[in-house]
Amino acid sequence: MKRRHFIGNSLLLIAGCTAATSNPNGNSSNSVTKTLPEKLRFTVTDVQKLEELQGDYGALRTALEEILEKKIEFVPVESYTAAAAALQLDRLDLVLTGPSEYVVMRARTNAVPIIGITRPNYRTVICVSGNSKIASVAELKGKKLAMWKVGSTSGYLGPTKLLIDAGLDPKSDLKILTLGSDGLSALKKGEVDAWGGSAVKYEKFLQDEGLSESAFPVIAKGPLLPDDLFVASSKLDSALVQEISSLMVKNQDKLLQSLLSVEEGKYKGSKLVPANDSDYNMVREVYKAIGQGSFIQ
Repeated sequence: MKRRHFIGNSLLLIAGCTAATSNPNGNSSNSVTKTLPEKLRFTVTDVQKLEELQGDYGALRTALEEILEKKIEFVPVESYTAAAAALQLDRLDLVLTGPSEYVVMRARTNAVPIIGITRPNYRTVICVSGNSKIASVAELKGKKLAMWKVGSTSGYLGPTKLLIDAGLDPKSDLKILTLGSDGLSALKKGEVDAWGGSAVKYEKFLQDEGLSESAFPVIAKGPLLPDDLFVASSKLDSALVQEISSLMVKNQDKLLQSLLSVEEGKYKGSKLVPANDSDYNMVREVYKAIGQGSFIQ
C-alpha cells in the first residue's frame, strides 16, 4: 500500500463519521477495517515452520482477526534476516519479533514499531559450575563461554554486554562457543567454563535436572532486556499503524490471553507497552562493540 498521508487521514475521518452516523450505538466496524488491505500477512521471527506458527500462535491469529476484523495470513520465514527481506519485498505486513531482530529490520526496512510486549524475567545471566573457582565475569579471560546462538538477544547480545561491562573484549579475551540448547549440558560436563544466556532457560534447566542454584551459581545478572514488539511494514500508512496500535491496547487482555500457550510460557504475566525505538539502542551498541555495526546500518 502506498503512503497516503492527507488522503489516508481524510478517508479515516470520513469512515469514522459514516460509522457514527449509521450506528448511533457505536457498534460499527472499526475504522481501520475501512482502509486496511483485505488481509494482513503476519509472521513471528523465531518460528520457521508453518505448523509451528499455527500451533504456538494460532490463538494469536484468531485474536488479531477478531480485533482488526481482517484475515490474518501466516507467512513463515527462515530467519529474521529473511523477515527483513520479506518486508522489503512487500510480502509481510506485521511481524512479532525480538529486540535484536527488530534492530536489523528497522535498519534495513525502516519497519515501524507498533506496540511492545514485556517479558517477565527477560534478562541474561552468566553461570559457572559449582566447583569452579571463577567468581566474576572478569575472571573468564582466557576461558570458554557457551552461548545460545549469534544474534539472540538474551542468549548472545545480553551475555556479550556483560562481558563488555566487565572490561573484556568478546572478540579476543575468551573463546565463545554458540552451542544452542546444548550449552548448559556442556557446562555440566566440564566442556566449557561458563554459560551465558536467558535467565528463564537457566531456571528451567535447573528445574528439569532437579538441581539447586549452588550447582551452577550465577556470577552475573543483567538488567531487564528491551521488550519484544509487534512491528509493521513501512508501506502501511502511518495513520493505520496508529489505529492498529490503539486497537491492540484496547483489546490487550484478549491478545495476551492468546499468547499464554507459547513455548516456555515466555509471555505469561506480560503487558502491552509503548514501543520506542530508542529503547533498543543497547542492542545497537553491542552490535557495534563486536564489530557488526555495518549489520544494522
